[in-house]
Amino acid sequence: MPTPSSPLLPDERLATGAARLATRYAGHFAPETVLGLLADSYTRLAEHARIRTHLVVLAERLTAERLDALAHTQGLTSGGRTRVLFVCSQNAGRSQMAAALLTHRAGERVTVSSAGTHPADEVEPHIAQALTEAGADLTDAYPKPLTSEVVEAADIVITMGCGDACPVVPDRRYLDWPVADPDGAPIAIVRDIRDAIDAHITELLTQLAL
Repeated sequence: MPTPSSPLLPDERLATGAARLATRYAGHFAPETVLGLLADSYTRLAEHARIRTHLVVLAERLTAERLDALAHTQGLTSGGRTRVLFVCSQNAGRSQMAAALLTHRAGERVTVSSAGTHPADEVEPHIAQALTEAGADLTDAYPKPLTSEVVEAADIVITMGCGDACPVVPDRRYLDWPVADPDGAPIAIVRDIRDAIDAHITELLTQLAL
């Protein structure tokens, strides 16, 4: 594995995370593959980050999600849980709410991801409040860039206002939920948007028989 001074590492602190991930995915992916994805994840997150205090940690988390998706696509893992991906433009409002609500209601019966075509630097403040009121958790959420690994691993891709930038991968089920954008909206409006998304979640769970 390259040393911390390797030009592949945009931040030398990534070396520790690369070592952890290489151990976690040993037998599935080469250390060079892990390192390349980690460096790419860091670079993508850094593009829209105003505060970089936790960027290394978030890059490791994003890389783990990408590696899990890649392992699923390549048939390296077992388990038949439906994989649902929510996509909006900034991954700071609608897609975050949808992912949190589906996770809250379906638990481990589904694998849920969210991402943005042009991710913001942080989640909308009122989003967490509205979700907490509904019993859903957004503690560890952060805006994530859309990556090919997560898209290709999804069984269902649900778009929420990302327009032509949303990806289209053959043999995936696509749904579009026309929900208002909560960006900058007062908490009362955010609650209405949350409830509209939750109604869609109810319908989805019925379709999936969950």
